[in-house]
Amino acid sequence: MRLLLVEDEPEMVAALRAALKRHDMVVDHATTLAEGELMAAEDVHDAILLDRRLPDGDGLSLIPRLRAAGNRAPVIVLTARAALADRVSGLDTGADDYLGKPFALEELLARLRAVLRRPAQRHTEVIRAGRLAFDVAHREARIGDVRLDLPRRELLVLEALVLRQGRMVQRPALMEAVFGLDDEIQSNALDTHVSRLRRKLAELDAGVAISGIRGVGYLLQEVS
Repeated sequence: MRLLLVEDEPEMVAALRAALKRHDMVVDHATTLAEGELMAAEDVHDAILLDRRLPDGDGLSLIPRLRAAGNRAPVIVLTARAALADRVSGLDTGADDYLGKPFALEELLARLRAVLRRPAQRHTEVIRAGRLAFDVAHREARIGDVRLDLPRRELLVLEALVLRQGRMVQRPALMEAVFGLDDEIQSNALDTHVSRLRRKLAELDAGVAISGIRGVGYLLQEVS
């Protein structure tokens, strides 16, 4: 699971990132509304954890902008402003859940599981290209009746390319989709994952090919 945490308190950030990492979650971090909006624009996060008191404004103001841009990732507001009127305001603004600080990690994890069990809103379709079918809601790829058993990072590469098939995905955007911001990444790591994925698609006659421009990005397109 990949989360976006928009929070400016260093102690809270450190504690949450360490705790969520122990549960196999990748956490990207923004300290301001502007940073959070820019990172959310990649639309690669399963959920967003959003503080209200941020240096450049109320975190709630980010939610309508995300929805207007087509981002449907569930948002859980984490804030010390937990009075009834604040909770009502948060939910009416579009938050999927609202959790007052301080909170127990177990409760946050339960609320994450709850919002992610709801019907997928970001992408519900199965995207097809050549013989490849990618179920975005379940992150599952098939070629014909054969399910592709891909390592996680190769699956993330494929998802990012399928969602923008026929268009060049710039290298920075692809890196953000595949790696957490704190991952130690070798310079050729992305190219290695793309190369392995390209070979598997060719071996299975998927009817799609990955091409690219060195140092710029990659795109996936149908081939005859």
